[in-house]
Amino acid sequence: MLHLASDPAGERLAVISHDGSLRLVTWGGDGAAGDASPQVRQIHRSEHGEMLSPSFSPDGRYLLWTSPTVVESQVHQLMVLDTSRESEPVALTGGVFHDSSPAFTADGKHIAFLSTRTLDPHYDDHEFNLSFAGSVRPWLLPLSAAEPAPFGPSAEGWPVSGGRTGDAADTATAGTGGTDAPASPDLDAEHAEQRIVPFPVPSASYRDLRTAQGGVLWIRSAQETGELGTRRAGVSGEAAGDELIRWDVAARKATTLVDKVDSYAVSGDGSRLVVRAGEKVTAVPSTRKVEKDDDAESVTVDLERLRLTVDRSAEWAQMFEETCRLMSQQFWREDMDGVDWDAVVDRWRPVVAKVRTDDDLHDVLWETVGELNTSHAYVMPAEGDAPGSARKLGLLGADLEPAGAQGWRITRILPSESSEPEARCPLRAPGVDAREGDLIAAVDGRPVDPVAGPNAQLAGAAGKPVLLDLRRGSGEDGAVGAAGGVTRRVVVVPLASEEELRYQDWVRSRREYVAQASQGRLGYVHVPDMSSPGWAQLHRDLRLAAEHEGIVVDVRYNRGGHTSQMVLQRLSKQLVAWATARWETGVEPYPSSAPRGPVVFVANRWSGSDGDIVNAAAQAMDLGPVIGERTWGGVIGIDGRFTLVDGTTVTQPKYSFWIDGYGWGVENHGVDPDIEVVHDPSVWFSEDDPQLDRAVAEALERLRQTPAATPPSLGAPKNRG
Repeated sequence: MLHLASDPAGERLAVISHDGSLRLVTWGGDGAAGDASPQVRQIHRSEHGEMLSPSFSPDGRYLLWTSPTVVESQVHQLMVLDTSRESEPVALTGGVFHDSSPAFTADGKHIAFLSTRTLDPHYDDHEFNLSFAGSVRPWLLPLSAAEPAPFGPSAEGWPVSGGRTGDAADTATAGTGGTDAPASPDLDAEHAEQRIVPFPVPSASYRDLRTAQGGVLWIRSAQETGELGTRRAGVSGEAAGDELIRWDVAARKATTLVDKVDSYAVSGDGSRLVVRAGEKVTAVPSTRKVEKDDDAESVTVDLERLRLTVDRSAEWAQMFEETCRLMSQQFWREDMDGVDWDAVVDRWRPVVAKVRTDDDLHDVLWETVGELNTSHAYVMPAEGDAPGSARKLGLLGADLEPAGAQGWRITRILPSESSEPEARCPLRAPGVDAREGDLIAAVDGRPVDPVAGPNAQLAGAAGKPVLLDLRRGSGEDGAVGAAGGVTRRVVVVPLASEEELRYQDWVRSRREYVAQASQGRLGYVHVPDMSSPGWAQLHRDLRLAAEHEGIVVDVRYNRGGHTSQMVLQRLSKQLVAWATARWETGVEPYPSSAPRGPVVFVANRWSGSDGDIVNAAAQAMDLGPVIGERTWGGVIGIDGRFTLVDGTTVTQPKYSFWIDGYGWGVENHGVDPDIEVVHDPSVWFSEDDPQLDRAVAEALERLRQTPAATPPSLGAPKNRG
């Protein structure tokens, strides 16, 4: 079961399960004596994924939910069922736009919901493209065609006091359930979608709409950062949080109810809210904002008083059984791809009784799901602070070597990448002026140990200002770091990790390698994954790479994700025109950033998941050859929604791929390169890169056969007078 909702009387339960079914469960008898079995009615079956947000009208007559209209539940439409009679569900919207979080207003006359019906594109800052953001808006749908919205024009007028005359005032004053709940009107399903009206608030990023006493609530997501959070790099202070917004029906306006919220719930009578923000849980009124900390109606829940006693053996047994059950329900093939799953579970179940630690259990779970011989069957323990994590070693973004009693010498300073906040070298910061050959003589005034180096003083210094004494030679012989040299004291902020800094340096080195090997004729891009970091990395280099005669696309070490089709769209553009302008020497290709010539891909055994798919799809599209090694071979994807009782995440291979040329065969095999080049162990410690060498050679040979597109000359003027 994925989602549950009870009717206001507590007599029926709407149940959405993992198999795409919605069922209505009605308790038998009086519900107490257990003298009758509950009645179960199949209401709806989705063929496109998971239904969401079941709820009842205040009088219990109508059941409301959203149902997906495209695969993988990306777009939902509103569905409603009149439970007072034998009838079929009715679609209230067409499923063109994504509708979410539907709820009945307290008077039972309207459905409020969120929907992506705003199409207001904005231009991309990094490429010629238009995209949509902040497209969500709250909307209102009257059940009866004769029912006006509780805002906008009214034939009865609006009183000066702010309330509305007539029956529509019930929207502001009615409760949210119980025996005295107002009766919902008959549904006029015809033209229902044409009756919807937007709340008079700007479109933005909204989520989690619910109704409460006298109003409608939703969360407005803060939009200070993107997927990577780099918009706030270097900005001090806490980022703005998501806000809980209340639309007051009587006052006809929206106000901020809670400044920072992660999630919230509404009480049964609609008068109170339970709000969670980080580790803090608070109960507040639903009708007004709490302005003062000592407000008697605001109650902070003391979570420190929670106590829990756990039978670890029983917990481990339950975690094992749940992992196995989830796998049997979610695995991409009902026949478990020929594996006798019940026998596997029976074989490993006795081993669980011998488990004595969490690590033991995780090992057993790995071994159990591993018998399916399928990728993406993960067991990931809950993340926690590792021992010593509070004292992370501060790193300087440089290679160092001992230089005797004088200190440690800087032999190489890694170059910064200004567009990546995590790839800024501390020794290249303003005012530092460190140079290769300088000596680090002291850290925070203490001399550097000639054997251990500066790391001992840099423990716990990650992200904190640190004083370095840098010594530079000044003798006539130019000996850098010699005794008697000039010593400068500078402030640096060491890094917690050099991974991104060293990665960007590696990309730079591969870009220069391809440029040198091709004598400047080929561009280079590396795509480290098929998610947001990889998308950002692609756009660091693609525009400049496309100006060359051909492009080497390096997807070695690609960690996978879900953006391969977007990457391929960028690389498969076909150049068909050129544009020029007076006083400009350059000529712009059309479409922009379209490759002028051949595209070749480079892959290795660590190109996995969507990194497998991008290579197989490139072959199927005849976009370019794949050069290197056979890829990882794991294309049965996951959504990662399930966690066990202790926070351990377990995944179920659920989404499989059939690819032209491979069928279902990429899983457990990988993508065979068109031209195989395997790096032997000696290459890892060499300046040579045979895979890139072969990619460059192939691209140049293709250019010899079919030269790159070049801009045409203007030709003779049309008017020759």
